Amino acid sequence: MPLGEHMSDSAPFFSSDNETEPLEGGAERQREEEESASGVSRVRALLTVFILCYINLLNYMDRFTVAGVLPDIECYFNIDDGKSGLLQTVFICSYMILAPVFGYLGDRYNRKYIMCGGITFWSVVTLTSSYTPKQHFWALLLTRGLVGVGEASYSTIAPTIIADLYVKEKRTCMLSIFYFAIPVGSGLGYIVGSQVSAVAKDWHWALRVTPALGLIAVLLLLFVVQEPKRGAVEARAELHQTSWMTDLQALSRNCSFVLSTFGFTAVAFVTGSLALWAPTFLFRAAIFTGKKAPCVDEAHCASSESLIFGIITVITGMLGVFSGVQVSRQLRKKTPRADPLVCAAGLLLSAPFLFLAIVFAQGSTVATYAFIFFGETFLSMNWAIVADILLYVVVPTRRSTAEALQIVISHLLGDAGSPYMIGVLSDSLRKTDSFLWQFRSLQLSLMLCSFIAVVGGAFFLATALFIESDRSRAENYVPIADEPIVVPKSGRSTHVPVSSVLI
Repeated sequence: MPLGEHMSDSAPFFSSDNETEPLEGGAERQREEEESASGVSRVRALLTVFILCYINLLNYMDRFTVAGVLPDIECYFNIDDGKSGLLQTVFICSYMILAPVFGYLGDRYNRKYIMCGGITFWSVVTLTSSYTPKQHFWALLLTRGLVGVGEASYSTIAPTIIADLYVKEKRTCMLSIFYFAIPVGSGLGYIVGSQVSAVAKDWHWALRVTPALGLIAVLLLLFVVQEPKRGAVEARAELHQTSWMTDLQALSRNCSFVLSTFGFTAVAFVTGSLALWAPTFLFRAAIFTGKKAPCVDEAHCASSESLIFGIITVITGMLGVFSGVQVSRQLRKKTPRADPLVCAAGLLLSAPFLFLAIVFAQGSTVATYAFIFFGETFLSMNWAIVADILLYVVVPTRRSTAEALQIVISHLLGDAGSPYMIGVLSDSLRKTDSFLWQFRSLQLSLMLCSFIAVVGGAFFLATALFIESDRSRAENYVPIADEPIVVPKSGRSTHVPVSSVLI
């Protein structure tokens, strides 16, 4: 029986991966000429990338809206730094735990419908969180945790759709567009959160912006995005679905994937810490130096730090992603190890600038923002490149699982605990509840980020040692005999050795 007959990875409800509808006569032939091997036309493929980019922007905008109004939340609920850090930690934990589930589903079923369900759930829960009463901080924690459920359904799947639409330089270009949304969305989260809160004089309204935009995203997914054929654009032999345990074993032996994942974990640790605490740290620095008055209104704190930090995040994010891709592209002409080397350089260069930004916060506001600008620019060089590394060292049928595994590891050891860790460390270092020690304790705890950035740079340098062999192995992958594969039959998956299918 031909191997190709077992490639259908769709259960009845999820239909099939290829949603191309048959047309009649010359119209059908013309459509076939316009479509790539993915089964998606060039125009629709481009629209798909922009829609995924829009949703990615919404994801990060929602994620960092809370950070933009954190002083307001602390004052409203009367909580310390440790509890404030939990807001990001509970979100990342649920996001991290469910990522493998959606990674498994994304490798086997229609990815578009999975994302639609997740984004709808995320939008509803986000809206619900904006009505949390003052006496129930636990309810805000619960709803922020549930937001991670929706985001996990999207983040593990979207890059694999782009990978099935483009290859090589075009894929890198489209991924860079997709990952522009991370810093831009993060920055907009700070800006929209702080400004909506300022206009409404109530931080709750800051959480009511993204749900409406999420509904638009669901409609765009349903009516515009088309599911591409998996791995078809890479012009390779038909690939089969292997069992989840086989996928995990293969990924664990992939040195480039493992080491780059640990390098990206350092990126997640640093960005997670700065994302939640940087505006609050800058606000406390302004209070300590006498440039700002303490927060007195429990519903709204007058703070421009979130706005400024958000603008810097947008600019440095775009600059960092673009420069990282361009430097990597030029360096590839000289060495195939360019990608991990650029990632390493970005982290190692960001470390001293972030350290100086933290140190100068009490002395010079201009110098602080300047160092943050350079530190975040170098840190942002990693986003698109790390995603590209994963996609070309992992075979197409394992990419969603690889994305999910990378999310679990990077968040488990990175930003799942770093905001809470920084908060707890700040509370433990605080000798009194004076404005001096509110600022100083958070300053000392944030210095940990520079050390972690150096460690991450070392992991990317190690990745450079294996990148060539792992990429070659993925590009020339041939299923081995007796490797268990997944054959959907009547909506159920069974495990069959490759040898029995080839007979």
